[in-house]
Amino acid sequence: MTFADQICDHQRRCRPHLLRLRGLARGEAGTALPRQVTAEVRDATNAIIAEAEAAGRAALAAMAGSRRQPEAETFLWVRLTRLAGAADEAVDAARAADASGLRCHLGRFDALTAAIWTVQHDVYVQAPLRQTPPAAPSPAIRVIVS
Repeated sequence: MTFADQICDHQRRCRPHLLRLRGLARGEAGTALPRQVTAEVRDATNAIIAEAEAAGRAALAAMAGSRRQPEAETFLWVRLTRLAGAADEAVDAARAADASGLRCHLGRFDALTAAIWTVQHDVYVQAPLRQTPPAAPSPAIRVIVS
C-alpha cells in the first residue's frame, strides 16, 4: 500500500462519521436534542480525530526517511489540537442541548477536518517526501519603464 493509499484509507474511514455529524448539524432549529446526541457527537468526533492523527503519524514517518522536520510535526499537532478543541465544543453544546451551538461547532469541526485532509493530501502526498535541494534562483528580470 502506498502512502497516498494510506491517507485515502484514513479519509475513507472518516466519511460515515462526517456524514452523521452533518446530519446532526442539519437538525431542526429550535427542536430539543435527544440525549443520545452527545454520545453520537463524541464518538464520531473521536473517530475522525483518531483517523486524522493516524494519517498524520504516517506522513511524519514517511518524512522521517529524509530527515526530521519539526515544523511539519508542529504544523500537524497544532491542527489536531484545533480539531480536538472544536470537537470538545460540539460535545459541550450537545450536552447542553444547544442545537444552534451544536450546528455552529459541528460546522467548524467539519471545516477543520476538511482542511487537515487537504493539507495532508497536498503537502504529504503531492509533494515529494524527501528533501530536494532548492532550485537555482532564476535571473532577475529588469523592466525599464521610460
